[in-house]
Amino acid sequence: MQIVMIGTGNVATVLLKKLKGAGHTIVQVYGRNPSAAAALAAQYNALHCSQWKDIDASAALYIIALSDTALLNGEVQLQLQQQLVVHTAGAVSKNILQGVSASYGVLYPYQSIRKELDNIPPIPLLVDANTEDGKNHLLALATSISDQVSLAGDEERARYHLCAVMVNNFTNYLCTLAEAYCKKHGLQFTNLLPLIRETAERLATASPATVQTGPAIRHDEPTLQRHLQLLQQEPAMAELYQVFSKQIMAYPWP
Repeated sequence: MQIVMIGTGNVATVLLKKLKGAGHTIVQVYGRNPSAAAALAAQYNALHCSQWKDIDASAALYIIALSDTALLNGEVQLQLQQQLVVHTAGAVSKNILQGVSASYGVLYPYQSIRKELDNIPPIPLLVDANTEDGKNHLLALATSISDQVSLAGDEERARYHLCAVMVNNFTNYLCTLAEAYCKKHGLQFTNLLPLIRETAERLATASPATVQTGPAIRHDEPTLQRHLQLLQQEPAMAELYQVFSKQIMAYPWP
C-alpha cells in the first residue's frame, strides 16, 4: 500500500519502520520541522514536505500521527477525496477527520512507543473506520504489521486508552517516586527491577485479582503504620500509599 505519513514523532517513526518492513511503500513524510521530515523521509527514499498544501494527494492511505491537541485544535489542513485517512490517537473520535476525506478512521497503536528503541516491542493495533470497506483495508494493513489486531469504536477505544493510562502512565509515575525515594535514602532502585518484571510477567497467565499481595490485602495494620512513618517526609508517596491501601482493603477480592 502507498502511504503518506503525517508526523515525525515516536508513533510516526515506529510505524514507518513496521510498515516498510511489511513491504508497504512510503510515498512521503510531512513534518512541521523541515529537517526532521527530510531526515525521516530519507530513511525510506520518500519525499518530504513541511506545508500541508504540498502533501501528495495520490497515495492510498494517509496516517496522521500528531498529538491529540493538534487534532482537536483543527491543525489538520488536508483535503482528500476518497483516499483513506486515519489518525493514531486513543481518545479522539474518528469523526474529527470527517471533513478531511469521505473515508476516514483510526489506527491506534496500543503500546508505549519510543522511537529510539532498537527492538520494537509487540504493538497491538486497534482500528476503526466510517465504512466497511475502510475497516477491511485497515484490518489488512494492521495484520501485516501486528499479530494482535482488533476493531474498536470510539467509546471502546477511549476506555482502552483510559486503562492504558492506569497500567502504564500511573505505574511509571509510581516507579518514578520509588526511584527518587531510593536515591534519597541510599538504596539501589535496580534491586526492584526483578520484582517489577515478575509483577508484569505473571499477568500473562493469571488474573491480577488472583495474585494481589502486600500488607493492605492482609489488613496488616502494624506494617501499614510503619510504612507511613517512613513516609512522613514524603507527602506525595504518603498520600498515594494511603489511597491505594484503603482501596485495596475495600476491594472485593476473589
